[in-house]
Amino acid sequence: MDINTLISKNQICIDLKGKNKKEVIAEMVDILNTSGKLNDKNLYLQDVIKREEAISTGIGNGIAIPHGKSTAVNEASLALGISRQGIDFDSLDEEPVHIIFLIAAPENADDLHLKILSQLSRKLMHEEFRNALKSAKSNEEIINILNN
Repeated sequence: MDINTLISKNQICIDLKGKNKKEVIAEMVDILNTSGKLNDKNLYLQDVIKREEAISTGIGNGIAIPHGKSTAVNEASLALGISRQGIDFDSLDEEPVHIIFLIAAPENADDLHLKILSQLSRKLMHEEFRNALKSAKSNEEIINILNN
């Protein structure tokens, strides 16, 4: 599973408008819904929020990776959002989050979301990769960063 096959430029927002965790997650769920990746936007949003309430997906270094396995997901996919102002995501390091990857996995996808999470984590541990994402000026630039 290559994460680059799960995201396209219409699944990226380089200037999220949400002011808090729930608004940002809803904004990103809208992105996946508009891209045809969901069959029930509200159910998927509810599933992601429920997962987030169990334990925050703010992993530190300005990154959050909310995710949900759900019957509302048509096909495994990713959305990426950049928050210029930063969001309080109840992160482990208590720092604001600027890079948010939303992982959508179908209910019957076994451990697919864990494989995606692992691939993302390997890329995101590199500061130059995080900085490139944060400073990207277009969705095309983000796709190029993800592909390299």
